[in-house]
Amino acid sequence: MSTSTKSDTALDPEAAEVADGLVENGTLPGAAQDAAAEAARATTDTSFVTDTSIASASATEARGAQPRAANGRFVRTGEDDGLPTDRFLDREISWLQFNERVLQLAADENVPLLERARFLAIFTSNLDEFFMVRVAGLKRRIATGLAVRSASGLEPREVLEQISRVSHELLDMQARVYDDLVQPALEAQGIEVVRWDELSEEEQAQLGDMFTERVFPVLTPLAVDPAHPFPYISGLSLNLAVLLINPKTGKEHFARVKVPPLLPRLLRVGGAGTSTADEAAGDTYDVRFVPLEDVMAAHLDQLFPGMEVHEHYTFRVTRNEDLEVEEDDAENLLTALEKELTRRRFGPPVRLEVDREMDDHVMDLLVRELGVTAAEVYRLPAPLDLRGLNIIADLERSDLHYPAFVARTNSDLAPTESAKARDILASIRKQDVLLQHPYDSFSTSVQAFIEQAAADPNVLAIKQTLYRTSGDSPIVDALIDAADSGKQVLAVVEIKARFDEQNNIEWARKLERSGVHVVYGIVGLKTHSKLSLVVRQEEDGLRRYCHIGTGNYNPKTARLYEDFGLLTADPQVGDDLTKLFNQLSGVAPRSKFKRLLVAPRSVRSGLIERIEAQVDAEDAKKGTGYIGIKVNSIVDEQIIDALYRASQAGVRVDVWVRGICALRPGVEGLSENITVHSVLGRFLEHSRVFLFGTGDDVEAWIGSADMMHRNLDRRVECLVRLSDPRHLADLASLMKKGMSGHYSHWALSGDGRWSRRHLDKHGEPLPDIQEDLIEMHAKRRRKARRR
Repeated sequence: MSTSTKSDTALDPEAAEVADGLVENGTLPGAAQDAAAEAARATTDTSFVTDTSIASASATEARGAQPRAANGRFVRTGEDDGLPTDRFLDREISWLQFNERVLQLAADENVPLLERARFLAIFTSNLDEFFMVRVAGLKRRIATGLAVRSASGLEPREVLEQISRVSHELLDMQARVYDDLVQPALEAQGIEVVRWDELSEEEQAQLGDMFTERVFPVLTPLAVDPAHPFPYISGLSLNLAVLLINPKTGKEHFARVKVPPLLPRLLRVGGAGTSTADEAAGDTYDVRFVPLEDVMAAHLDQLFPGMEVHEHYTFRVTRNEDLEVEEDDAENLLTALEKELTRRRFGPPVRLEVDREMDDHVMDLLVRELGVTAAEVYRLPAPLDLRGLNIIADLERSDLHYPAFVARTNSDLAPTESAKARDILASIRKQDVLLQHPYDSFSTSVQAFIEQAAADPNVLAIKQTLYRTSGDSPIVDALIDAADSGKQVLAVVEIKARFDEQNNIEWARKLERSGVHVVYGIVGLKTHSKLSLVVRQEEDGLRRYCHIGTGNYNPKTARLYEDFGLLTADPQVGDDLTKLFNQLSGVAPRSKFKRLLVAPRSVRSGLIERIEAQVDAEDAKKGTGYIGIKVNSIVDEQIIDALYRASQAGVRVDVWVRGICALRPGVEGLSENITVHSVLGRFLEHSRVFLFGTGDDVEAWIGSADMMHRNLDRRVECLVRLSDPRHLADLASLMKKGMSGHYSHWALSGDGRWSRRHLDKHGEPLPDIQEDLIEMHAKRRRKARRR
């Protein structure tokens, strides 16, 4: 079957790459690459950031062999059910397209300036994690012979080549966004990042004193010679590569100096108590920063007395930092994970970023000693590692940030704001409460729910899952208080939450010392579900209060992440959660649930069953079938194939996805009834919502599971079915807004490219759906006060 799209104007992927006219860094010799990049940078044209993806997530050619999923399972092909073999987009390139959307926000002059700086920092953090986990994992599978062709049809080494090409283009684009767009805009607002030679003598003297007092004592210069082997370079550390000349012998020496990660990356010039006269007379908003590595480079003579500093360049290494813990063989999972965290620091390099001006001689030394290939080297303009822009993004300039926003208490919990805490349990007894964070305050809802339960003398037990939470979490403190007061407290802690392992180990031990029963879930599965169960003695017997959410129990991220949560005292949900917690803490493999779908047993099969029910509904009466899905990522081939079959049957399918999407919408004969949108903005869209049917026949589910293999096969995930007609209407309305096209969004086409749609026909910005939701929740509160 052909997979030609409905769009007659879509470019062939290869032709589109030529039309983009972007330099493919890493495929040219060093000098030619530098010259090409400088020529591209010489123009003031800003069209290098387009509204369409620079690369397609579609395989470059259809594969005749049967494709496999990322976990090695064979995927059903057209030979089985008439579906084309090239129906899946590549998940790795799709992720890079997501990060490209972040970069497009950084380039958008309609986004507040300091938020644009933050989006540049987020882009860097995102890409770092992608290389540490996804690229490193792919390289490891190739090295061990375990890698198989991806579901998109690409061979493992083809995927690596695509990743390298697109990553080089995106990093070059990021550098241009910073150099040509964001940095000049910051300077126009009196915010400058200057280099050492741009400072006055007085400013250099002030920073020199600061270097002597605060920086010099923590530096450790490491030389390379027969007595000093090449030093270990820690992952994501910023370093100075220094070429030294011995003036007596003329011999050349190499040294490395690590930029201290615990010191601010950008140093404020003329800070408090050291302002120059010119600055004191200037605008109070004016501020200047100099990179820490520039200050260090200017004082290298103090680190190597008696030597001549010939050259110095910055570089940065990314290492494999994914963890492997054999739980079956681990006598104590906590101890095993702590050992693996120590080994993580010594993972093999997967990427080397270097100053574009670096001498080839120094480059060859780094490549040889680190054991990286030419394709793994990324030549970039200084400064490297734009995570440091978070310092600028944190400046108190309200005129350059998003408008101030303060979350309010959900009107079902408290019609009016009050300094006195409302009785959360009484509100839940009255009716189910559907929360949407950050529009609904986390601290006055979920946090208050757990804190009040901990303090309530009639509460007998609290059971809680914890995946990621803040280091000073009030949730953890409340559980400790509950245990101290004699309540039965169970915490199902997922200590393998990636890059939060150390934090989770620390507060797991803290909970254990306080008498909380701490368990680590089921061997071989991550516990990713977001669950809380409170058992309370009341006049008519025991009552169970529940919270099931889509986001973590983390007060900090709850102010930035969009998530849903259900507070309910429904007996069926209480019975289901009791069974599920017993399964997590004990042995209950045959539990059956009434209002829950639980992975790895029933989420995939339950959703496919409901997708197929919409096909039956559409067959019975045209126009009645509908499927709406809002997730972070959709990759699972079985779910996607079910959606394709629903589309072929005439069912309208809306997919609202933030990140990866392996589904190809708008393909004639396959997916012309499927629409895929993405929304990025001030809040991170994090909720998972599943809608089936229309009108009075709507069925709605929320929960923790994305449509990925790891969520459906290797994690404990939980979805809950909503029953309140108000909540069903709210979710249907949200999906309708998100897919309407009336708000700023990105749309995915069948050729595997995303297109940004943020301007109306007059060139004016389209409304922002998150701003609309802020206003909608404010109106809802005003209406509740009038009741």
